[in-house]
Parts: sequence; C-alpha cells; structure tokens
Amino acid sequence: MPPDDSSESPAPGRLRAPGLGLLLAEVRGIFEFNTSVLLSPLLMRAPKGDGHPVLTLPGFLASDLSMAPMRRYLRELGYDAYAWKMGRNTGGVSRMRAALRDRLVEIHESCGRKVSIVGWSLGGVYARDLALQAPDLVRCVVTLGSPFANDVRATNATRLYEALSGETVGDDSELRQAIAGDLPVPATSIYSRTDGVVNWRTCLLRPSETAENIEVHLASHSGLGVNAAALWAVADRLAQPEGQFSQFDRSGPFAIAYAPPEQAQS
Repeated sequence: MPPDDSSESPAPGRLRAPGLGLLLAEVRGIFEFNTSVLLSPLLMRAPKGDGHPVLTLPGFLASDLSMAPMRRYLRELGYDAYAWKMGRNTGGVSRMRAALRDRLVEIHESCGRKVSIVGWSLGGVYARDLALQAPDLVRCVVTLGSPFANDVRATNATRLYEALSGETVGDDSELRQAIAGDLPVPATSIYSRTDGVVNWRTCLLRPSETAENIEVHLASHSGLGVNAAALWAVADRLAQPEGQFSQFDRSGPFAIAYAPPEQAQS
C-alpha cells in the first residue's frame, strides 16, 4: 500500500491531512494488534529493561486502555510502566501542562529515578512538552505518530481537537515552537507514511546525536501503538543506559519493517 500523495503540500509551507483512502484504511489497526499478539514470543526477545519508570500517554480521544498493551509489554520486559490516570484525552496542550507535570513529579518521587515517556499521537506532543518543562526528571522521550513539527494543522482531527479543547492548532506560539524544536533529552519519533490521521511530515524531528526518526512501513495511526515493529523499536530505545544514546539499529527480527535512516529523515 503506497503512501497517499494527497497529503502533498498545495503551497510552500502548507501541508494537507491524509486523504480519504488512508483514513478509511485505519481499520487495519486491529490486524496490527492481532499480529503483535501472534508475534509476542518474538517481541519478548527485545532488550530487557532496567526497571526504570515509563509513563505512557494516550492519543486524542483515547484513554489509558489504549496504552494497556504497551504497558503490559514493557512490564514483561522489566520496566515499571505507568498510566496517566486522567481519563479520556480530550486535548489541550496548555490546559494539561500542570496536571501532567504533577503526574511526572509523582512518579519520579515514588521511584527516585528519571522517567522515560512514551506518547502516542497527541500524547507524544505532551511528552515533548514535559521534557521541556522538567528535563531533570525525564530520561528520554519516544513519540508514536505525534504531529509536533511543520504544519501541525495537517491532521484529520484538527477541527475536532479545537472544538473539544478550546485551543487553536497551528499558531506560532512560543510553546508550539519549543515543542517542535530540539529537546534537552534523547528523543525518538516513530511514524508511518501510511498514517491516515496525521500527515507524516508533522512527525519529523531534526536528527542529531541524541534525536532520531524511525519510519515503520505500512503502519496505521490507530495501530502504531500496538504494531509489532513499533513495539520492538520502543523497547530497544528504552533499553539504552541512562545518559547514553545511539542511533536505532534496524537489524533484527523486524528489520524489513523499517525504512533506511536517510529515508526516515526526509
């Protein structure tokens, strides 16, 4: 299934949301989940965790239930995985800042260790903001299909987000620009060009010695958090020793699912 070219920019600096074909194809997320269940013995061969805490943040309109498979997988690998415990995510990057920081501080104080944050879609935008707010508490950030860069209005959820959150998407506020910029902690953005909800270009961070993009072939937006190749990449990134970072090694059992590094950066 090739990427939908309807998301090409109609004018310089502007992007379009994914087309109807990709949006309708989001139903395949259930197959991605079923596939990861079937491949669970293979997924358990991922690098084991060191017991440090991991906070999981759900996407727009999702709840902790959506991240339950991720948390279960991470716990089986040896991490101390936490839910966000804030009900359904109805949006509001500015509105949620204080509550999210409080949750981060709570986990950090209870564990006495820096917290890694894994955020799916809007949850990844929150995760990047938390790293900016409290870099001394955050070990690393991993985002999944999160629209934080470029023209962030290029999603099929923008109008609904604005209606429910009361916030305007895509303004040039200092906060939005900061979230789109470099983070003070290691950061990984996992995305797919066949995402039917957000334009994949909005998920691209600026690669550096502590920041990288990982493209997963054929993944959907709704299935990215349960996609086997994405789960493996998350586990691999979290397994890095604190204070160290190396670029993702695309070899291993899911090698065929990842785009080459140079392609994932363009």
